[in-house]
Amino acid sequence: MRKIIKIEPSVLKLPDKKRVAAYARVSSGKDAMLHSLSTQISHYSEFIQNHPGWEYVGVYADEAATGTKDKRAEFQKLLADCRNHKIDLIITKSISRFARNTLTLLEVVRELSSLGIEVYFEKENIYSLSGDGELMLTILASFAQAESLQVSENCKWRIRKGFQEGELVNLRFMYGYRISRDGIEIAEDQAEIVCMIFDDYLSGKGFNLIAKKLRKMDVEKLRGGIWTPERVGEILKNEKYAGNSLAQKKYVSDHLSKKLVTNWGQLPKYYAENTHPSIIDQETFDKAQEILASRRKSSGKKKRPVYPFTQKIVCDKCGKHYNRKVTHGYTYWNCRTYLHFGKSVCHTIQIPEEILMDVSAEVLGLDHFDEVVFSEKIKEIRVPDDFKLLFVFNDNQILEKTWSHKSRKESWDEKKKQEARERQSLIVERGMAN
Repeated sequence: MRKIIKIEPSVLKLPDKKRVAAYARVSSGKDAMLHSLSTQISHYSEFIQNHPGWEYVGVYADEAATGTKDKRAEFQKLLADCRNHKIDLIITKSISRFARNTLTLLEVVRELSSLGIEVYFEKENIYSLSGDGELMLTILASFAQAESLQVSENCKWRIRKGFQEGELVNLRFMYGYRISRDGIEIAEDQAEIVCMIFDDYLSGKGFNLIAKKLRKMDVEKLRGGIWTPERVGEILKNEKYAGNSLAQKKYVSDHLSKKLVTNWGQLPKYYAENTHPSIIDQETFDKAQEILASRRKSSGKKKRPVYPFTQKIVCDKCGKHYNRKVTHGYTYWNCRTYLHFGKSVCHTIQIPEEILMDVSAEVLGLDHFDEVVFSEKIKEIRVPDDFKLLFVFNDNQILEKTWSHKSRKESWDEKKKQEARERQSLIVERGMAN
């Protein structure tokens, strides 16, 4: 008989710790809410670190962010870390803190479940990976979404009631005025600039020239930024500088996306006179509107063409979209701020359209660039730094890619070579003629 002796291990393997993170959110930037957020962060940090079987990953917290939107920075960072397999368990206060949109909640929870990540909702005492977890989440999230709708409708009713009574409702920032709970009063130093803008426009200057003048004068813009032709135009068109108010020029499309859209007649507007002190007189304002209307009519502005990358590429340095430009037969995309104001305001490098198409095709797993597939799958391309692109898919997945300029041998086809030969021949001929 064969004798077998079992030798027990002398080193005991420690059990793997569960990597735990927490998510907190408040929907207002008020002091009380921020204090509540700070309390939540402290609570979760201490709670996770004191648990013997858990490894503390961190607390992801969004300030003044609504749960009906999925563009919460810390929430997206949390999801990115989950996709990178850095987290095993997420703790959050309640379903409404995590998301008030039932569809968003279920999509996120299902994705996390497929990654083996569990979410624990404290208030409801629900673990997402439990047997009846998804059913309970569906029911309770529907209640949270209905509550969000009710709150939204109550706020709309209050605001529109104020419009009907000629009140200035939700007016917080406006160049030329100081706005507080006590009322609205003129900020004299800014009011002088507003008067100068109207005077310059009535004397024949355009938006672009006035904006350049303001930048040259180093006039500080409300809430930072730089003076642009668009900002000058907004001031010239705003009836509030004449002491009147046209309410509901824009409205929130729905309580989930909370997207602000222009009111082209879908809802009534309310025009109230003498609602606050005026900076310019009505006659000056009316003259400016006449010139605006005349220039709009004479310009006959053509609609800009739309390309596959139009409104898709975003500069992380200044937040503006990239515009398309063609130089010497080559097509590039560069930051709008850089194109308008130069590298002193936003320093970025241009990206050849050919490279954008090649990298996009690679990201989508295609042999060649397909505009339809790109439009369906890619939400935006962010440019955090030179030679680096972040592709954001419609499901909020993010993929980073780097790129480099092609050598002349790679990028020049026979047509470009022939054009170069012709240009060189023309230069030689002109030299000989001189």
